Amino acid sequence: MKLSITALAMAVGFGAIFAAGAAAQTAPAGSISELLNRVRSDAREATAENQRRLSEFRAERNTQTARLGQVRGELSALQSRADQLEAQFAANQEQIDVAAEELRVAQGAFGELFGSARQTAGEFSALIGASMTSAQHGGRTAALDTLANSRTLPTRTELDDIWQAAIEEMVYQAEIATFSTNVVDLESDGPVRVTRVGPFIAFAADGGQATFVEWVVPENSNGRYRLVELEAQPPANLRSAAMGLYNAEYGEIATGPVDPTRGGLLRIYRDVPDLGQRIDQGRIVGKIILGLLAVSSLFGIYRLLMLVMTSSAVAAQKRRSTPGRSNPLGRVMLAYEGVKDHSEEVIEMKLDEAILKETPKLEFGLNFLKLAAGIAPLLGLLGTVTGMIKTFTQITLFGTGDPKIMAGGISEALVTTVLGLVAAIPLLFIHSFAQSFARGVQQTLEEQAAGIVARHAEERAGGGS
Repeated sequence: MKLSITALAMAVGFGAIFAAGAAAQTAPAGSISELLNRVRSDAREATAENQRRLSEFRAERNTQTARLGQVRGELSALQSRADQLEAQFAANQEQIDVAAEELRVAQGAFGELFGSARQTAGEFSALIGASMTSAQHGGRTAALDTLANSRTLPTRTELDDIWQAAIEEMVYQAEIATFSTNVVDLESDGPVRVTRVGPFIAFAADGGQATFVEWVVPENSNGRYRLVELEAQPPANLRSAAMGLYNAEYGEIATGPVDPTRGGLLRIYRDVPDLGQRIDQGRIVGKIILGLLAVSSLFGIYRLLMLVMTSSAVAAQKRRSTPGRSNPLGRVMLAYEGVKDHSEEVIEMKLDEAILKETPKLEFGLNFLKLAAGIAPLLGLLGTVTGMIKTFTQITLFGTGDPKIMAGGISEALVTTVLGLVAAIPLLFIHSFAQSFARGVQQTLEEQAAGIVARHAEERAGGGS
């Protein structure tokens, strides 16, 4: 400590000398004696300043030493106080243990009875808090929680709270009640009407549609139960049945959904994939099948409409004697007009030629529809095979302990099979209808051509006779 103070004083002294020299340089001395006097004077001033600062440092050191001693004294006093408090705490704990043992001996069999009462109160408090009935009748667990956490002997009133709460819960479980409350995640500006079927299910009738809710502890709720909209709603038939129960009159016997697991069955629907997820399970093969179905269906419907229009035009041409080029029958009749002065053999060949020209137009695209209807199940079978290969690969790698590991491959196998059949069935219907209309038009052309030849032969025979 002394060395550091001395070194600091020397540094300050040298700094003062250098400062004095710099000041002396600003005003040049007239002689060497004057310069020497200036240096001596500056040295004395620097030494005096160093002594003053050294005295200040020593005084401050003494002050800090005094403060350190004071703080150590306070620490010692606090340590003594802590030791006293610790000894007092130990003595109090011994007294508490002795009093607790005396209390236990005095209670005798009642101690176990009251312990069982406190345990029952805690368990029943948790049961009531998690029950759907608490969504309508809240605040029933405060007395039970107080009893469960109490370390003193319960009073008669506190013991009565247990069986009274049990009776209330039994009464509420037999109710079908409708009340207004808030529902988390439900798009509503305020409280909505919620129907509760005992402790089993609850649904909100918002906008004329039943929305099922559950009694859970959502995030950021400080551990408090709230009514929350189900992540995935059940099918429409259950929601319609719920609305039927909501609209039933008092005393009317109505059917409605009930979940005996108190929400467990309804929560299963969040794991049930929807249509989009089912399609995604088919992966690339399923998308190819759907693409084939879309293209083939659009083309098949277009061809079916064209054939229907052609059939209507041919039927209309049958009622007119003037042929037109806008329909196949009219073009066949025009072909007859061009060769009606020839023999029956020539006319028949010309009409056959005209019908053969119309046949490709009528059958255009039908083979494509037939091919698409045949390829779709084969693509489904391809997806089935690839899915089963994936399943067996997963079994080889991970075994059969967890069925979820194999679920992906099995889903792909089954979904592609379904998609293939779904694509093939409508395509077969479209092809069948289109082919029926095409054959009908062809048959009409052949009948009309045969009639034209017969009439021509009759006219020739009548003219010759």
